[in-house]
Amino acid sequence: MIDECARRTIVIDLCLAERDSLRRYVTSILGRDSHAVEDVVQETLLRAWQLAERIDWADRPVRMWLFRVARNLVIDQHRRDGRAVPVGLDTPDFETDRQPDEVQQVIDRRVLVEVLRRLSPAHREVVARIHLLGSPGEEVAAVLGVPLGTVKSRAHNAVRQIRAELTRGDWAGAAA
Repeated sequence: MIDECARRTIVIDLCLAERDSLRRYVTSILGRDSHAVEDVVQETLLRAWQLAERIDWADRPVRMWLFRVARNLVIDQHRRDGRAVPVGLDTPDFETDRQPDEVQQVIDRRVLVEVLRRLSPAHREVVARIHLLGSPGEEVAAVLGVPLGTVKSRAHNAVRQIRAELTRGDWAGAAA
């Protein structure tokens, strides 16, 4: 049995041997942003070091594990950056002091009601509970006494039908 210090040393050596290939891999994903690449590489190696005693490295290819962790870190970073304000723009550029157009709200509500009326009662019930009331699918299934798969199917089909109707524009009479 290898003691903890020796185990960490082995893991560090394995990871450092893959450092250059890891850096090339992350660069292929992120491009030439050397700071972002280095952040991902360092975070990946840190996680490997932190998990050294919990992962059985003998049966796990270190390179594949490092690449997967790096890929996941890049995805997480991309998701975080997607919610960030672009450089050069201030948050006031995104804020509006305008109140929503009341006439447009009335029209939107009438269109929504008309499109919902065109759904079958079972589909309308599921859409209303999930999308308008925010109930989880499991709760809707329990209340309606149907399997969860049925709730998911009805929700999917109803949303697909709503999108089709809104795209088609058959609801134009609802605004009149």
